[in-house]
Amino acid sequence: MTRHGSRWGRLARRGATGLLLAACVVASARADVRLGYIDSARIWVEYKDAQEAQQRFDRQVQGWRDEAAEKEKAVNQLRQQVKDQSPVLSALKRQELDSSLQKAISDYEKFVQDVWGQDGRASQENARATDEIVNQVRRAVEKVAGQKGLDLVVDVTGGFVVYADKTLDLTNDVQAELNANATGTSPH
Repeated sequence: MTRHGSRWGRLARRGATGLLLAACVVASARADVRLGYIDSARIWVEYKDAQEAQQRFDRQVQGWRDEAAEKEKAVNQLRQQVKDQSPVLSALKRQELDSSLQKAISDYEKFVQDVWGQDGRASQENARATDEIVNQVRRAVEKVAGQKGLDLVVDVTGGFVVYADKTLDLTNDVQAELNANATGTSPH
């Protein structure tokens, strides 16, 4: 899990423009909108569950690194054996040693791919741990926003909307306007 969570980062990149657009639309639709904000970077640093999730993920990554290092060490030892012993081994023994080396290389490469490749265990575990924290934060934001009567909550770290009152959703109206324009008629 990356610091501040990769999911928040992806959302921030996509949401910065959306925040500006949403703020303009909301401001024009309703003048009494109550806004609030969070600092997700600070939450990731100070929230105990986020810290613990980061530590668990870091321990898993270290375990995978250690296992990969052991596999790489075995490959290097076999390579050295092949280099040192090939001249004195019989053809059959050399073939067995080469076969062992190829299997060790294959095992190492498969392990690395399984853990760090696209959709590997590291990526999956990072997403799982991050999603848990993101969902906890989202639930807390929704509760606090409701208690404070807020209509919109933004994240100052990423510049995206974290919570919006459903009554502010203009999607249906915008779609109706777009559809009306597409057919050449206007609803007004």
